[in-house]
Amino acid sequence: MNKTFILDTNVLLLDPMAINKFGTGNKVFIPLTVIEELDRFKKDQNENGRNARYFSRMIDELRSEGSLFEGIQLENGGVLQVSVTKEYKGASVSGIKLDLNDNLILAAAIQLKDAGENVTLITKDINLRLKSDAVNVHAEDYETTDVTIEDIYSGQRAVNMDLEKIESFEQERFLKIEAGEIPGVYPNEYLILVDKNNPFKKALGRFHAKKGGIVPLIKPKEGVWGIYPKNIEQQFALDALLNNEISMVSLVGKAGTGKTLLAIAAGLECAITKQTYSRVLVSRPIVPMGRDLGFLPGDINEKLGPWMQPIFDNIDFLFGNQRARNEMTTWDELINQGLLHVEPLTYIRGRSLPGQYMIVDESQNLTPHEIKTIITRAGEGTKIVLTGDSEQIDNPYLDTLNNGLVYCIDKLKGEEIVAHVKLQVGERSPLSEIASKLL
Repeated sequence: MNKTFILDTNVLLLDPMAINKFGTGNKVFIPLTVIEELDRFKKDQNENGRNARYFSRMIDELRSEGSLFEGIQLENGGVLQVSVTKEYKGASVSGIKLDLNDNLILAAAIQLKDAGENVTLITKDINLRLKSDAVNVHAEDYETTDVTIEDIYSGQRAVNMDLEKIESFEQERFLKIEAGEIPGVYPNEYLILVDKNNPFKKALGRFHAKKGGIVPLIKPKEGVWGIYPKNIEQQFALDALLNNEISMVSLVGKAGTGKTLLAIAAGLECAITKQTYSRVLVSRPIVPMGRDLGFLPGDINEKLGPWMQPIFDNIDFLFGNQRARNEMTTWDELINQGLLHVEPLTYIRGRSLPGQYMIVDESQNLTPHEIKTIITRAGEGTKIVLTGDSEQIDNPYLDTLNNGLVYCIDKLKGEEIVAHVKLQVGERSPLSEIASKLL
């Protein structure tokens, strides 16, 4: 039996292309209330405003193909229908107060169900899903990816091998992998080679898709700007960050795992020490945690100070806290010389960034569309590093699975110039690790 999917406003604000993602033969129904709510967002100069305007333009183009009231055929074989009423009558909706937009959407779902349609309400609003369940209307969350939190690609795995192969890998610095020997291995996936008979005998490597085998990790003898990896995951992360063959790296981990510090240290090593890139560009989205303080006084640098302070904290650590001792520090000089640049993501649209080592911190607060916008800014010779924790999301329209960071990991994991590392061990302090686990 064909289904009828009713879309809430928050679904279209997250993904304006959502109408095309519900299968052949199914109907996508949009209540008039949703159109009115989108109209209130279209003047916003943010991602919600852009998505609202994009959706309105797309629907306007569809009008030329038929009647929205009767239903318009979509490219995927489905049908789009837009309601023209906000008055719902009958016993089924008699107990619902129709002065709330959510209740109007719910009333539309009830009347379609009463008419014999197989209705599913799609919404990011948990409370609306609870209301739907209370009136016996099936409701589901909208996800931009089909994976669950447990299925998210970790970028690493342990593989049991014969001791002879491990010793050969250590001597030859390469181990050929035959087809099917490591099922489902992805390009640049990190491997812990474990002796079948002695679990304490291990070797670390990375699967190189072009060479068809495992290659050893990059291990700087003197560390990276005074930073040494404290666990296996950080060794994997540094290899990806320092490897010029890898154009995009995503680092995911809880607070205190060293994501930002490792990324900045590797960026300074590649751009300043080795001069592989023209400069290090560090950026992060402007999304407050909790209640916002409002407008900040001062010029552009003073306004950005509180937002960029977490980045400067890590740079201070790398330069030995020289900022506290000297009026002009080494990294101040690097900024003045244009070798180190810290800025928000607000004005990145339309730019082209060639030959740069670009770090995007807190990227879990970005939507899939924003992530795409950022990555497509990369010019020739640019490397992009995305860091974040999908459990610490401050954007009210995103959650653990539909944020841009997880979306990017899931979609790009099979590419030869992309690497991903999941950091799980906290190294900031014992107190930070306890808080991360228990609070």
